[in-house]
Amino acid sequence: MTALERQTTAHMLWRRFRSPAAWSETADLFAILTVVSLPWSTSLTAIFNAAFLVCMVPFLDLRAFLQSLMRPICAAPIALFLLALVGTLWSDAAWGTRLYAVGPTVKLLVLPMLLYHFERSTRGHWIFIAFLVSCALLSIMSWLVAFYPQLSLKPYDPLERGIFVKNYIDQSQEFTLCAVALAYPVMMLLREKRYWLAGLLGALALSFLVNMAFVVVSRTALVTVPIMLGVFALLHLRWRSIAMISAALIACAAIAWQASPQLRKTADTFSRDYRLYREEKLPTSMGERLEYWRYAAQFFVQAPLVGHGTGSTQGLYERAAKEPSWIPRVRVFPNPHNQTLHVAIQWGVIGIGVLYAIWLFHFQLFRGDGFAKWIGLLVVVQNVFTSLFNSHLFDFHEGWMYVIGVGVAGGMVIRMQRETAKVVEVGS
Repeated sequence: MTALERQTTAHMLWRRFRSPAAWSETADLFAILTVVSLPWSTSLTAIFNAAFLVCMVPFLDLRAFLQSLMRPICAAPIALFLLALVGTLWSDAAWGTRLYAVGPTVKLLVLPMLLYHFERSTRGHWIFIAFLVSCALLSIMSWLVAFYPQLSLKPYDPLERGIFVKNYIDQSQEFTLCAVALAYPVMMLLREKRYWLAGLLGALALSFLVNMAFVVVSRTALVTVPIMLGVFALLHLRWRSIAMISAALIACAAIAWQASPQLRKTADTFSRDYRLYREEKLPTSMGERLEYWRYAAQFFVQAPLVGHGTGSTQGLYERAAKEPSWIPRVRVFPNPHNQTLHVAIQWGVIGIGVLYAIWLFHFQLFRGDGFAKWIGLLVVVQNVFTSLFNSHLFDFHEGWMYVIGVGVAGGMVIRMQRETAKVVEVGS
């Protein structure tokens, strides 16, 4: 390379370094890498997300960003983080435990950044495409691991058949979201008579459902899939179409039930676990949840207004486990497997109010028609209902699914609303 060529290259790199558009493109790239890595690796997700945030800093319009934080959709998640931070002051847990318990709420601070960025970026749809492709590849890997368990990166566990990385709960959350989310574009393509592309996306959605039926599925997904499909039907279909599709889904479900021992086994655990817990006092998965919920209600009554403080849950359950009424051999767990109860124990009624405000404000943002609104609404609905059985807003995987899904879709919706308002203003 000649001196002139080196000088020209250095000049081009310097120009891109000083270009806001170049930094914005790089931030988009790291956002895409974040969602691509989410189904596969927690470490890569954290690294790429940190890189995304760094790329936003050089040309951040601080005044506009601070103004955006005043919107309820941004203020509510920030409020929950601040409540967790302040809640460390009245907790009786060790300071290391208190600060560790603040950690799950930190991801909520990224949500306003995503909203701000994708309100300005035109590449939000690439985030959803990247996530879909990544989950499709994971589905293929899941089938391979189901037949060749030695390919898994995890130790063999018959309860997690077909799991290459992470766990069956996370994988079911991803596949459920992708399968139901594809219903909207399939419907729009059918209306446009683009049958080949609609058939391709429909087959992809079906592949996720088939994987859950015949490889592995979480009980939470079994409960939430009908709810999410019901939301889609009520919002986008006529009653006649709902009746026809419901009949077809019931028929398919009946066939899957007869053909899949794995599906029957998973469903049967509901009644089996409850019976073993109630009659024989055995520490089944459902029994443990019921035990956690029973004591969580007691903890909440003891401190209903502001709770016991951040990080107090572990200690409360450890003390409860020493009581005679505690079911023997039930594990002591740091959260009650319910998002509302987890918040109520630590921050009382105030915390519950902030949590529900987050869901409510985000739900209101996605009312109406459009692909971005559909994705955002689905993410909120999934998180609300799965949080009945887990603390999914605070869990790493499901929490990031919520933050990224709402952040990207919300930014796209705000940008479209702003563009529509400009058109109306010009027209008037």
